[in-house]
Amino acid sequence: MSSGIDDAPRLVRVATVGTAHGLRGDVRVTVHTDDPEGRFRVGSCLMTEPEDRGPLTVAAMRHQQQHWFLRFDGVNDRTAAEALRGLELYAAADVSEDEAWYPFQLEGLRAELPDGTALGVVAGVQHLPAHDLIVLVETSGARTLVPFVSEIVPEVDVPGGRIVLDPPSGMLADEDER
Repeated sequence: MSSGIDDAPRLVRVATVGTAHGLRGDVRVTVHTDDPEGRFRVGSCLMTEPEDRGPLTVAAMRHQQQHWFLRFDGVNDRTAAEALRGLELYAAADVSEDEAWYPFQLEGLRAELPDGTALGVVAGVQHLPAHDLIVLVETSGARTLVPFVSEIVPEVDVPGGRIVLDPPSGMLADEDER
Protein backbone atom coordinates (compact mmCIF):
# COMPACT_ATOMS: atom_id res chain seq x y z
CA MET A 1 0.00 0.00 0.00
CA SER A 2 1.37 3.42 -0.89
CA SER A 3 1.54 6.46 1.36
CA GLY A 4 -0.22 8.85 -1.00
CA ILE A 5 2.74 11.23 -1.04
CA ASP A 6 4.51 9.14 -3.66
CA ASP A 7 1.27 8.94 -5.65
CA ALA A 8 1.12 12.73 -6.12
CA PRO A 9 2.30 13.77 -9.57
CA ARG A 10 5.78 15.30 -9.65
CA LEU A 11 5.61 18.89 -10.90
CA VAL A 12 8.19 20.42 -13.23
CA ARG A 13 8.69 24.05 -14.17
CA VAL A 14 7.36 24.72 -17.68
CA ALA A 15 7.50 28.52 -17.91
CA THR A 16 8.19 31.81 -16.18
CA VAL A 17 5.78 34.70 -16.71
CA GLY A 18 7.38 37.79 -18.20
CA THR A 19 5.98 41.11 -19.31
CA ALA A 20 2.37 41.94 -20.09
CA HIS A 21 1.65 42.17 -23.80
CA GLY A 22 -1.20 44.26 -25.16
CA LEU A 23 -4.34 45.30 -23.31
CA ARG A 24 -6.34 42.03 -23.08
CA GLY A 25 -4.30 40.27 -20.39
CA ASP A 26 -1.72 38.42 -22.50
CA VAL A 27 1.71 37.73 -21.00
CA ARG A 28 4.97 36.75 -22.63
CA VAL A 29 6.49 33.63 -21.07
CA THR A 30 9.98 32.21 -20.95
CA VAL A 31 9.55 28.57 -21.91
CA HIS A 32 11.23 25.75 -19.89
CA THR A 33 9.70 22.79 -21.74
CA ASP A 34 10.35 20.91 -24.97
CA ASP A 35 6.59 20.74 -25.65
CA PRO A 36 5.08 24.23 -25.34
CA GLU A 37 2.19 23.36 -27.69
CA GLY A 38 1.16 20.49 -25.42
CA ARG A 39 1.87 22.17 -22.10
CA PHE A 40 0.13 25.45 -22.98
CA ARG A 41 -2.88 24.23 -24.95
CA VAL A 42 -6.14 26.00 -24.15
CA GLY A 43 -7.71 24.51 -21.02
CA SER A 44 -4.40 23.39 -19.49
CA CYS A 45 -4.19 23.97 -15.75
CA LEU A 46 -0.82 25.19 -14.52
CA MET A 47 0.28 25.30 -10.90
CA THR A 48 2.15 28.37 -9.68
CA GLU A 49 4.97 29.36 -7.40
CA PRO A 50 4.02 31.02 -5.17
CA GLU A 51 1.15 28.55 -4.80
CA ASP A 52 -1.41 31.09 -3.61
CA ARG A 53 -1.37 32.78 -7.05
CA GLY A 54 -2.79 29.78 -8.87
CA PRO A 55 -3.64 27.47 -10.36
CA LEU A 56 -4.04 29.23 -13.69
CA THR A 57 -6.00 27.88 -16.64
CA VAL A 58 -4.77 28.74 -20.14
CA ALA A 59 -7.45 30.67 -22.06
CA ALA A 60 -5.36 31.50 -25.15
CA MET A 61 -1.93 30.66 -26.53
CA ARG A 62 0.08 31.91 -29.45
CA HIS A 63 3.60 31.69 -30.77
CA GLN A 64 4.91 34.74 -32.58
CA GLN A 65 8.44 34.73 -33.99
CA GLN A 66 10.50 33.17 -31.17
CA HIS A 67 8.17 34.26 -28.34
CA TRP A 68 5.27 32.54 -26.59
CA PHE A 69 2.25 34.45 -25.29
CA LEU A 70 -0.43 33.13 -22.94
CA ARG A 71 -3.69 34.46 -21.53
CA PHE A 72 -5.30 32.93 -18.46
CA ASP A 73 -8.93 32.65 -17.37
CA GLY A 74 -9.80 35.64 -15.18
CA VAL A 75 -6.84 37.72 -16.35
CA ASN A 76 -8.64 40.14 -18.64
CA ASP A 77 -6.55 43.30 -18.74
CA ARG A 78 -2.99 44.57 -18.75
CA THR A 79 -3.01 45.42 -15.03
CA ALA A 80 -3.96 41.87 -14.06
CA ALA A 81 -1.36 40.50 -16.49
CA GLU A 82 1.38 42.72 -15.04
CA ALA A 83 0.61 41.32 -11.57
CA LEU A 84 1.65 37.85 -12.82
CA ARG A 85 5.19 38.90 -13.79
CA GLY A 86 7.86 36.62 -12.32
CA LEU A 87 5.41 33.82 -11.52
CA GLU A 88 6.79 30.30 -12.11
CA LEU A 89 4.40 27.92 -13.89
CA TYR A 90 4.43 24.16 -13.20
CA ALA A 91 2.77 21.09 -14.72
CA ALA A 92 2.87 17.36 -14.02
CA ALA A 93 5.98 15.63 -15.33
CA ASP A 94 5.47 13.51 -18.44
CA VAL A 95 7.67 10.49 -17.78
CA SER A 96 6.37 8.47 -20.73
CA GLU A 97 8.72 9.89 -23.36
CA ASP A 98 11.52 7.54 -24.42
CA GLU A 99 15.08 8.86 -24.26
CA ALA A 100 14.05 11.83 -22.12
CA TRP A 101 14.55 12.10 -18.37
CA TYR A 102 13.90 14.67 -15.72
CA PRO A 103 16.68 15.46 -13.24
CA PHE A 104 14.64 13.96 -10.39
CA GLN A 105 14.63 10.62 -12.25
CA LEU A 106 18.42 10.60 -12.56
CA GLU A 107 19.36 11.75 -9.06
CA GLY A 108 20.55 8.83 -6.98
CA LEU A 109 21.23 6.47 -9.90
CA ARG A 110 24.48 4.56 -9.61
CA ALA A 111 27.02 5.29 -12.32
CA GLU A 112 29.17 2.53 -13.73
CA LEU A 113 31.52 1.75 -16.59
CA PRO A 114 30.37 -0.54 -19.42
CA ASP A 115 32.09 -3.46 -17.64
CA GLY A 116 30.06 -2.80 -14.45
CA THR A 117 32.79 -1.07 -12.43
CA ALA A 118 31.18 1.33 -9.95
CA LEU A 119 32.00 5.00 -10.51
CA GLY A 120 29.71 6.71 -8.03
CA VAL A 121 26.23 8.21 -7.82
CA VAL A 122 24.40 10.87 -9.87
CA ALA A 123 23.85 13.89 -7.62
CA GLY A 124 21.99 16.00 -10.17
CA VAL A 125 21.97 17.61 -13.58
CA GLN A 126 23.20 21.07 -14.57
CA HIS A 127 21.60 22.67 -17.62
CA LEU A 128 23.91 24.62 -19.91
CA PRO A 129 23.21 26.10 -23.34
CA ALA A 130 25.34 23.56 -25.25
CA HIS A 131 24.23 20.43 -23.38
CA ASP A 132 23.40 19.18 -19.92
CA LEU A 133 26.02 17.99 -17.45
CA ILE A 134 25.62 15.10 -15.03
CA VAL A 135 26.89 15.90 -11.56
CA LEU A 136 28.66 12.71 -10.52
CA VAL A 137 29.81 12.08 -6.95
CA GLU A 138 32.58 9.57 -7.47
CA THR A 139 33.29 6.78 -4.98
CA SER A 140 36.09 8.91 -3.42
CA GLY A 141 33.64 11.77 -2.86
CA ALA A 142 35.02 13.90 -5.70
CA ARG A 143 32.37 15.80 -7.69
CA THR A 144 32.82 15.58 -11.44
CA LEU A 145 30.77 17.18 -14.22
CA VAL A 146 30.16 14.73 -17.06
CA PRO A 147 28.74 15.91 -20.40
CA PHE A 148 25.33 14.28 -20.90
CA VAL A 149 25.96 13.23 -24.49
CA SER A 150 25.41 9.76 -25.98
CA GLU A 151 29.13 9.22 -26.67
CA ILE A 152 29.90 9.48 -22.94
CA VAL A 153 26.56 8.32 -21.51
CA PRO A 154 25.55 5.45 -23.81
CA GLU A 155 22.89 4.01 -21.50
CA VAL A 156 20.38 5.35 -18.99
CA ASP A 157 18.45 2.63 -17.18
CA VAL A 158 16.09 4.40 -14.77
CA PRO A 159 14.12 1.24 -13.86
CA GLY A 160 17.43 -0.58 -13.25
CA GLY A 161 18.72 2.32 -11.13
CA ARG A 162 21.88 2.97 -13.14
CA ILE A 163 23.57 4.90 -15.90
CA VAL A 164 26.52 3.66 -17.92
CA LEU A 165 29.39 6.06 -18.54
CA ASP A 166 32.14 5.60 -21.11
CA PRO A 167 34.31 8.64 -20.31
CA PRO A 168 37.42 9.60 -22.23
CA SER A 169 40.74 9.22 -20.42
CA GLY A 170 41.35 11.92 -17.83
CA MET A 171 37.72 12.95 -17.27
CA LEU A 172 37.17 11.33 -13.90
CA ALA A 173 38.99 12.19 -10.67
CA ASP A 174 39.12 8.56 -9.46
CA GLU A 175 40.67 7.30 -12.70
CA ASP A 176 44.07 6.57 -11.11
CA GLU A 177 42.45 4.27 -8.53
CA ARG A 178 41.10 1.87 -11.17
